[in-house]
Amino acid sequence: MNETLPSDPFVLLSYVNTQLRDVYPNLDEMCASMGLDKSVLVRKLADAGFSYDEPNNRFW
Repeated sequence: MNETLPSDPFVLLSYVNTQLRDVYPNLDEMCASMGLDKSVLVRKLADAGFSYDEPNNRFW
């Protein structure tokens, strides 16, 4: 995972959701812009019990 992202899954959740709410229209745009591997990010958050809610553009 990108070194600039929080390693704690709950802090990561907060960071990602803030980015999705305030900056990016969807997860694909965020990952492309930030140079992130979407599957790694989704898996890391899924391991903590969160899934991406595409219609609402957030993890929960």
